[in-house]
Amino acid sequence: MTRKKKRKSNKGISNLTNTILSILKKDRNKSFNYKQIAAILDVNDASSRNQIIKKLHQLKAKQEIEEVDRGKFKAIVNTEYHTGILDAAAKGSGYIICDDFDDDVYIASNNINRALDGDEVEFHVYKRRKRGKLEGEITQVIKRAKSEYVGVIQIQSNKNFAFVVVDSNKMYKDIFVPINKINKAEDGDKVLVSLDDWPEKSDSPNGRVLKVLGKPGEHNTEIHAILAEYGLPLEFPHEVEEFANQLDTSINASEIAKRRDMRKDLTFTIDPKDAKDFDDALSFKVLNNGLYEIGIHIADVSHYLQEGTVLDDEAYERATSVYLVDRVVPMLPEVLSNKACSLRPHEEKYTFSAVFQINDKAEVKNEWFGRTVTYSDARFAYEEAQSIIENNVNLDISSRAQSRDLINTTISKEVSLTGNEYNTTPEIAFATLKLDELAKIMRRQRMSDGAISFDKVEVKFNLDKDNNPAGVFFKTSKDANKLIEEFMLLANRKVSEFIGKQAPKKTFVYRVHDEPDESKLAALQNVVGRFGYKLNFKDRKSVANSLNNLLKEVQGKKEQNLVDTLTIRTMSKAEYTTHNIGHYGLSFDYYSHFTSPIRRYPDVMAHRLLQHYLDGGKSVSEDAYEDKCNHSSNMEYLATKAERDSIKYMQIRFMEDHKEEEFIGVISGVTDWGIYVEIISNKCEGMVSVRDMKDDHYQFDEDHFALVGKNSKTMYQLGDEVIVKVKNTDLLKKHLDFTLIGKPEAS
Repeated sequence: MTRKKKRKSNKGISNLTNTILSILKKDRNKSFNYKQIAAILDVNDASSRNQIIKKLHQLKAKQEIEEVDRGKFKAIVNTEYHTGILDAAAKGSGYIICDDFDDDVYIASNNINRALDGDEVEFHVYKRRKRGKLEGEITQVIKRAKSEYVGVIQIQSNKNFAFVVVDSNKMYKDIFVPINKINKAEDGDKVLVSLDDWPEKSDSPNGRVLKVLGKPGEHNTEIHAILAEYGLPLEFPHEVEEFANQLDTSINASEIAKRRDMRKDLTFTIDPKDAKDFDDALSFKVLNNGLYEIGIHIADVSHYLQEGTVLDDEAYERATSVYLVDRVVPMLPEVLSNKACSLRPHEEKYTFSAVFQINDKAEVKNEWFGRTVTYSDARFAYEEAQSIIENNVNLDISSRAQSRDLINTTISKEVSLTGNEYNTTPEIAFATLKLDELAKIMRRQRMSDGAISFDKVEVKFNLDKDNNPAGVFFKTSKDANKLIEEFMLLANRKVSEFIGKQAPKKTFVYRVHDEPDESKLAALQNVVGRFGYKLNFKDRKSVANSLNNLLKEVQGKKEQNLVDTLTIRTMSKAEYTTHNIGHYGLSFDYYSHFTSPIRRYPDVMAHRLLQHYLDGGKSVSEDAYEDKCNHSSNMEYLATKAERDSIKYMQIRFMEDHKEEEFIGVISGVTDWGIYVEIISNKCEGMVSVRDMKDDHYQFDEDHFALVGKNSKTMYQLGDEVIVKVKNTDLLKKHLDFTLIGKPEAS
């Protein structure tokens, strides 16, 4: 007969007052009797039980706890508790972002209570630090931000266990993995690991290896690691691919009969030269009344993507396509994204269209929305359309008959970038020029209404066959890009207006953008004032005008990317919601996403809702769609972070081959631990550690965004030009370290 294990006896329980209070406060919404407390303390002898009973009644008499039921006690809580999101730092401390306070609340490492970056936490504030900043303590984790991490596994020499050193510098603890849960990983492999639990008395969280990603530093390993870090998929499940491949993607007469047939209208696409999916096209026709009928035709993804199918479930979970430096991870399988739903030249396609009648002043005189069937006459790269615009800039396009010969003469000289026979006709050239003319009028009107012109430079890479970065180039938006942008904005705005202005109110998916926070605008002024720029905060329109002037004035200057970036950070984050507040950045009262359903699930929802209401349907559940909007916004955020990480990774790979070179950069950030420098020629950003600045003892001057030498008074200030050299490239941490050479000599 097995003897029952006897609990340890404890003649005198040390620090019993604080121990009991700690137990009750930890679960302050729960009541405890003396037996439960004894079980937690792992004691069961009579002496210990009597001590606990006596102490409970003493604490009750002092009104530190209350007896809520006979023999059951709860803590009396006088502290005010708050909830917020933890922004963790590398050393285990962090800040909590909470709507209850204007400033973030500092949490020291000994008060973080096993919370991790991004977690929703409960906390209380207990004192103010120097400069009046708040400091607090986390009391419990309400919700983990994530349960899966990417890192490198280190199997201990005795082979009984391993640790995963997480890539993110915001993860301050390694994850303990028992040897039977390493999933065949080898020492040094990059792995995806789950965080399963974190026992109260354990120094490290416990986990298990979910997937081996490969050897650190290898290109595919690092790209797959970026996706895994944000929980983004790499491949489609077999059943989803199989379902998609079995869809009927033919164009048939019975379906055409249900749609507006626009196959005879002149229709063409304008996209990047390396695009594989074309989800929007423009049609153009001159009407007898002198108006222009312009159709914005969007792939009818919702025709194939039926609710309740595994295909739709997968698209919803992904919510967006992810654009990494070397690949696209699509929202839809290839049979849809690159074939059935792609408006390829010389093919009939099912589309969902917004068709407008517009006059020469770019005023919309009539509008129509509905399902169509279209035929794309031609496919253009932006460069080809830009060539048409630039070579005919002085062409009189008021009359098609007058323009035809001149257009034809110019077009015949151009070279195709799409790899196909050059298929520009005088009609297409005329349409392109007229669309460009109208787009410019619409853009000027938007700017006049208070829209903000963000034309931030995009960093792109020339990759060789092995995906090595052979060069860096910058993508800028030209007239052809802006032509497409304006007509997509028109469709998005008019669709949301059509639904949003109906009475009674109908649930719809809006893309909203709130006004910038005044404190962030003031902080921006503080920085750009360093460069001599002034902002006007008198009213909404003056703010927009001064921001536009700022963005225009910095173009081509060394501080452009810094100011562009800081201005974007000043803006509120755009998001999806059923609660319309308008779009500040575009200066629209109504705005939705309707034009990219191949790559954005909210556009699919907009198509479904629009057709539902066109068919006379009643308003759908707002709560259900608000949940879908929140999910879509969150997935967009994760995809954006993955895209940025992939660019950072490729920048570091690029800099590995340029370690012996000196670069001129601009100081893009200043902290007490160093300065961040962005190289002007390639936009790569790295850090110069204050520890490596040996010529003086540098101190952080927060008011002037500068590091100042204690003896020499040499100042390295935000926006200053400096010369740097690569010190270290860390692909695993995606971190670049520079050595500071000095300041360029004044010319």
